[in-house]
Amino acid sequence: MSVEVGKKNIRLAQKLLLVAVAMFGFGYALVPLYDVLCEWKWIERDRPDAIKKVPEVAYKVDMKREVNVEFMTILNESTPMIFRAEKKQLKVHPGEYHTVNFYAENKTDKVMVARAIPSFSPAVTSSYFEKIECFCFSEQTFKPKEAKTMPMRFVINPDLPEQYKTITLSYTFFDNTEKSVK
Repeated sequence: MSVEVGKKNIRLAQKLLLVAVAMFGFGYALVPLYDVLCEWKWIERDRPDAIKKVPEVAYKVDMKREVNVEFMTILNESTPMIFRAEKKQLKVHPGEYHTVNFYAENKTDKVMVARAIPSFSPAVTSSYFEKIECFCFSEQTFKPKEAKTMPMRFVINPDLPEQYKTITLSYTFFDNTEKSVK
Protein backbone atom coordinates (compact mmCIF):
# COMPACT_ATOMS: atom_id res chain seq x y z
CA MET A 1 0.00 0.00 0.00
CA SER A 2 2.85 2.43 0.75
CA VAL A 3 4.30 1.92 -2.75
CA GLU A 4 0.90 2.77 -4.24
CA VAL A 5 0.60 5.87 -1.99
CA GLY A 6 4.12 6.88 -3.02
CA LYS A 7 3.19 6.67 -6.73
CA LYS A 8 0.06 8.77 -6.12
CA ASN A 9 2.14 11.37 -4.29
CA ILE A 10 4.63 11.52 -7.18
CA ARG A 11 1.78 12.00 -9.71
CA LEU A 12 0.25 14.72 -7.51
CA ALA A 13 3.64 16.46 -7.22
CA GLN A 14 4.06 16.28 -11.02
CA LYS A 15 0.60 17.80 -11.57
CA LEU A 16 1.27 20.57 -9.06
CA LEU A 17 4.61 21.31 -10.71
CA LEU A 18 2.87 21.48 -14.10
CA VAL A 19 0.26 23.91 -12.71
CA ALA A 20 3.03 26.09 -11.19
CA VAL A 21 4.92 26.18 -14.52
CA ALA A 22 1.70 27.03 -16.41
CA MET A 23 0.91 29.84 -13.94
CA PHE A 24 4.43 31.26 -14.31
CA GLY A 25 4.16 31.09 -18.11
CA PHE A 26 0.78 32.85 -18.06
CA GLY A 27 2.14 35.59 -15.79
CA TYR A 28 5.17 36.02 -18.03
CA ALA A 29 2.92 36.28 -21.13
CA LEU A 30 0.67 38.95 -19.58
CA VAL A 31 3.08 41.84 -20.27
CA PRO A 32 3.26 41.42 -24.06
CA LEU A 33 -0.44 40.50 -24.15
CA TYR A 34 -1.31 43.73 -22.30
CA ASP A 35 0.85 45.76 -24.71
CA VAL A 36 -0.98 44.28 -27.70
CA LEU A 37 -4.42 44.90 -26.18
CA CYS A 38 -3.58 48.50 -25.30
CA GLU A 39 -2.77 49.25 -28.94
CA TRP A 40 -6.37 48.50 -29.90
CA LYS A 41 -8.75 51.45 -30.16
CA TRP A 42 -11.42 49.94 -27.92
CA ILE A 43 -9.07 49.91 -24.94
CA GLU A 44 -7.64 53.37 -25.60
CA ARG A 45 -7.64 55.71 -22.58
CA ASP A 46 -6.55 59.29 -22.03
CA ARG A 47 -3.45 59.44 -19.89
CA PRO A 48 -1.90 62.63 -18.51
CA ASP A 49 1.10 62.29 -20.82
CA ALA A 50 -1.18 61.75 -23.84
CA ILE A 51 -3.59 64.63 -23.22
CA LYS A 52 -3.01 67.17 -25.93
CA LYS A 53 -4.55 70.47 -26.77
CA VAL A 54 -6.00 70.48 -30.28
CA PRO A 55 -6.51 73.57 -32.43
CA GLU A 56 -10.01 74.84 -33.09
CA VAL A 57 -11.02 73.55 -36.53
CA ALA A 58 -14.09 74.66 -38.50
CA TYR A 59 -16.14 71.48 -38.76
CA LYS A 60 -19.39 71.24 -40.65
CA VAL A 61 -21.99 70.93 -37.88
CA ASP A 62 -24.19 67.85 -38.21
CA MET A 63 -27.60 69.28 -37.24
CA LYS A 64 -29.31 65.91 -37.91
CA ARG A 65 -27.47 64.23 -35.02
CA GLU A 66 -27.51 64.95 -31.33
CA VAL A 67 -25.09 63.49 -28.80
CA ASN A 68 -25.76 63.57 -25.08
CA VAL A 69 -22.54 64.41 -23.19
CA GLU A 70 -22.62 63.58 -19.48
CA PHE A 71 -20.10 65.10 -17.06
CA MET A 72 -19.07 63.24 -13.92
CA THR A 73 -16.68 64.47 -11.26
CA ILE A 74 -14.91 62.27 -8.74
CA LEU A 75 -12.47 63.06 -5.97
CA ASN A 76 -9.75 60.65 -5.02
CA GLU A 77 -10.52 59.65 -1.43
CA SER A 78 -7.51 61.57 -0.10
CA THR A 79 -8.25 64.81 -2.02
CA PRO A 80 -9.72 67.47 0.32
CA MET A 81 -11.64 69.44 -2.28
CA ILE A 82 -15.07 70.25 -3.61
CA PHE A 83 -15.27 69.42 -7.32
CA ARG A 84 -18.25 69.51 -9.68
CA ALA A 85 -19.34 70.31 -13.20
CA GLU A 86 -21.64 73.30 -13.54
CA LYS A 87 -23.74 71.24 -15.99
CA LYS A 88 -24.40 67.54 -15.48
CA GLN A 89 -25.14 66.95 -19.17
CA LEU A 90 -25.31 68.75 -22.46
CA LYS A 91 -26.92 67.86 -25.78
CA VAL A 92 -24.60 68.77 -28.66
CA HIS A 93 -24.48 68.47 -32.41
CA PRO A 94 -21.22 66.96 -33.69
CA GLY A 95 -19.02 69.74 -35.05
CA GLU A 96 -20.26 72.54 -32.78
CA TYR A 97 -18.06 73.94 -30.02
CA HIS A 98 -19.12 74.18 -26.38
CA THR A 99 -17.58 75.37 -23.13
CA VAL A 100 -18.46 73.75 -19.82
CA ASN A 101 -17.23 75.17 -16.54
CA PHE A 102 -16.05 73.05 -13.64
CA TYR A 103 -15.87 74.32 -10.08
CA ALA A 104 -13.13 73.26 -7.66
CA GLU A 105 -12.37 74.45 -4.15
CA ASN A 106 -9.49 73.70 -1.81
CA LYS A 107 -11.01 72.90 1.59
CA THR A 108 -7.67 73.04 3.44
CA ASP A 109 -5.60 75.81 5.00
CA LYS A 110 -2.60 74.82 2.89
CA VAL A 111 -1.53 75.31 -0.72
CA MET A 112 -2.61 72.31 -2.74
CA VAL A 113 -1.58 71.05 -6.16
CA ALA A 114 -4.16 68.84 -7.88
CA ARG A 115 -4.48 67.05 -11.20
CA ALA A 116 -7.65 66.05 -13.04
CA ILE A 117 -7.47 62.82 -15.01
CA PRO A 118 -10.18 62.31 -17.66
CA SER A 119 -11.74 59.05 -18.76
CA PHE A 120 -14.44 58.31 -21.31
CA SER A 121 -17.23 55.84 -21.63
CA PRO A 122 -17.41 54.21 -24.08
CA ALA A 123 -13.61 54.41 -24.26
CA VAL A 124 -13.51 54.56 -28.09
CA THR A 125 -15.28 57.96 -28.01
CA SER A 126 -12.15 59.61 -26.54
CA SER A 127 -10.72 59.69 -30.08
CA TYR A 128 -13.63 61.89 -31.22
CA PHE A 129 -13.84 64.17 -28.17
CA GLU A 130 -11.46 67.03 -28.96
CA LYS A 131 -10.46 69.43 -26.19
CA ILE A 132 -9.33 72.91 -27.19
CA GLU A 133 -8.97 74.22 -23.62
CA CYS A 134 -8.99 72.18 -20.44
CA PHE A 135 -7.88 72.41 -16.84
CA CYS A 136 -6.76 68.80 -17.22
CA PHE A 137 -3.86 69.81 -19.48
CA SER A 138 -1.75 70.69 -16.42
CA GLU A 139 -1.67 70.57 -12.64
CA GLN A 140 -3.77 73.17 -10.85
CA THR A 141 -2.42 75.07 -7.85
CA PHE A 142 -4.94 76.17 -5.22
CA LYS A 143 -4.21 78.65 -2.44
CA PRO A 144 -5.72 77.86 0.98
CA LYS A 145 -9.54 77.85 0.73
CA GLU A 146 -9.31 79.05 -2.91
CA ALA A 147 -12.15 78.29 -5.31
CA LYS A 148 -11.76 78.28 -9.10
CA THR A 149 -14.04 78.11 -12.08
CA MET A 150 -12.18 76.11 -14.72
CA PRO A 151 -13.40 76.00 -18.34
CA MET A 152 -13.20 73.04 -20.68
CA ARG A 153 -13.84 73.84 -24.36
CA PHE A 154 -14.54 70.90 -26.66
CA VAL A 155 -16.05 69.66 -29.88
CA ILE A 156 -17.29 66.22 -30.88
CA ASN A 157 -15.67 65.33 -34.18
CA PRO A 158 -18.44 64.71 -36.75
CA ASP A 159 -16.67 61.46 -37.70
CA LEU A 160 -18.01 59.93 -34.47
CA PRO A 161 -19.82 56.74 -35.52
CA GLU A 162 -23.60 57.18 -35.40
CA GLN A 163 -24.04 54.29 -32.96
CA TYR A 164 -22.72 56.50 -30.12
CA LYS A 165 -25.56 58.63 -28.78
CA THR A 166 -24.15 59.23 -25.28
CA ILE A 167 -20.61 60.03 -24.15
CA THR A 168 -19.72 60.13 -20.47
CA LEU A 169 -16.67 62.24 -19.58
CA SER A 170 -15.48 61.59 -16.06
CA TYR A 171 -12.78 63.60 -14.29
CA THR A 172 -11.04 62.33 -11.17
CA PHE A 173 -9.14 64.97 -9.19
CA PHE A 174 -6.01 63.77 -7.37
CA ASP A 175 -4.04 65.64 -4.72
CA ASN A 176 -0.49 65.87 -6.14
CA THR A 177 0.89 68.30 -3.55
CA GLU A 178 3.51 65.92 -2.14
CA LYS A 179 4.61 64.71 -5.58
CA SER A 180 4.96 68.28 -6.89
CA VAL A 181 7.02 69.50 -3.93
CA LYS A 182 9.66 66.77 -4.23
